[in-house]
Amino acid sequence: MWFNKVLAIFKYKDLRSRVLFVLGMMMVFRIAANIPIPGVDIQKLKEFFAASQFFGLMNIFTGGALEKLSIVMLGMGPYITAIVIMQLLSLIFPRLEEMYKEEGEAGRQKFNQYARILTVPLSALQGFAMLKLLQRQGALGGFSLSTLLTSVLTITAGSVFLMWIGELITEKKIGDGISLLILAGILADTPGSIRQIIATWEPSQLLSYFLFLIASLAIIICVVIINEARRNVPVSYAKRVRGHRMYGGVQTFLPMMINPAGVMPIIFALSLLMLPGMLGSLISNSSIIWLAKFANVLNALFQNQWLYNIFYFLLVFLFTYFYTSVTFDPDNVAENLQKMGGFVPGLRPGKQTADFLHHILNRVLVLGAIFLGFIAISPFIVQTLIQKFTGVEITAFRFAIGGTSLLIIVSVILETSKQIRSQLEMREYE
Repeated sequence: MWFNKVLAIFKYKDLRSRVLFVLGMMMVFRIAANIPIPGVDIQKLKEFFAASQFFGLMNIFTGGALEKLSIVMLGMGPYITAIVIMQLLSLIFPRLEEMYKEEGEAGRQKFNQYARILTVPLSALQGFAMLKLLQRQGALGGFSLSTLLTSVLTITAGSVFLMWIGELITEKKIGDGISLLILAGILADTPGSIRQIIATWEPSQLLSYFLFLIASLAIIICVVIINEARRNVPVSYAKRVRGHRMYGGVQTFLPMMINPAGVMPIIFALSLLMLPGMLGSLISNSSIIWLAKFANVLNALFQNQWLYNIFYFLLVFLFTYFYTSVTFDPDNVAENLQKMGGFVPGLRPGKQTADFLHHILNRVLVLGAIFLGFIAISPFIVQTLIQKFTGVEITAFRFAIGGTSLLIIVSVILETSKQIRSQLEMREYE
């Protein structure tokens, strides 16, 4: 059945060209990820990233671009951070919220344009901070002022280029550009992780690998079940007579997903969690005593795995509610239902329906938020349990098959397949 769907994709010329365009853009991303900025010792960087868990996690979400200090070393990080900042500002400034929610497509385009503009200074700032941070960690040699300026400008241009590629992919309606590029980065880094596992293989680790495999399969099953789970709200449409024809009188349902935010809360949370670690490492050698002490406290705080994962869980939980409030408005849904003559049986159209949708959304969203938070910290939980019962620590495998990576891979594949299926149904519908 799935093979027939794959063949059907290449049956239609416009759909085939869209899929090939997306694959081509992902290939361009992978080429750019292997072009380093000038004056970089690649081997020295690889050794540094292999020894650092924090930087290793950052490297995974750039598809190995960070450890090569490539022109797209920051990945989609600055653009994602800009989107998060803009959406947080919309809670403070009503004009931004009105622009995003009430001015239709034109308002959203203007909102996104502000996010694009904000990406430029964020890219320059993060690029400069990352270079200085790697210098202080001993992973990079000294830069002259001209070389540093050239490198920061190159990194900024690479981030803007990647943002442009992501938006081009999104316009083709074959998946979300940000998610697909992050997926490409994770998948590109997987063969290297597998090679590392094989190179460091020891028979004593067999039980640990087997338990990790079982845990990974369980995570995949949970991701599929929760991503597909929904609460169907029954909706009826009143009968209307227009001319000699009768419309409406049908019953359908409004699907409310248990995880309506998808994978975006985890991506947002990771982007924010990486900033304190970068800031702390950057200012740890400051000549200002209180600033250096603050940096040391910040570093110690985020190097504590228990505290780090507690913060991670809470951020994912909160971002699930935040992102859902931005993308799904029960008041707007209730208003649209009323305009189309639809109603929930037993409820009055308008405010009563909106209150009911708010109630249902808050109930299902708790499950979705807890699920996302649990999946986000599942690598730490599984690794801790296996280390406790087997006495073997496998950090490389944590990155190869982590709960976050699995969630992103499975969620993006499911969402992309849905969009492709909807495109096929549009063309096959008679």
